[in-house]
Order: sequence, then C-alpha cells, then structure tokens
Amino acid sequence: MSDGQQYWFNTKTGQVDVGHLKPGATLMGPYATREQAERALQTAREKSEAWDRAEED
Repeated sequence: MSDGQQYWFNTKTGQVDVGHLKPGATLMGPYATREQAERALQTAREKSEAWDRAEED
C-alpha cells in the first residue's frame, strides 16, 4: 500500500531515497513503494529482456 511518499532508487549509492526529488542521471523512479524502488534494477532488467524477445519475433 502506498503511503503517499515517492521512492527513488539511487544507482550511485544503491540505496532508496525518499521524498520529492528532482530526477537525475543516478535516480530511477519515482516509485509508489519502497519495495518497488528496491527492485528497480531487476524490473528494468526484466523489461529490457522482454523488449529484446519482442524484437526477435
């Protein structure tokens, strides 16, 4: 459940940042939950693999 906060995955630190942040090169998000932000790299990898498979078809 979302608590109204925004969560960002910081690729530089490997940590989740909380709050209204200005998107930058090291931030992925915003995400509605901390758990989604924690999985940001895995989610991006899964989407990229799916796009690669779709291009092969």
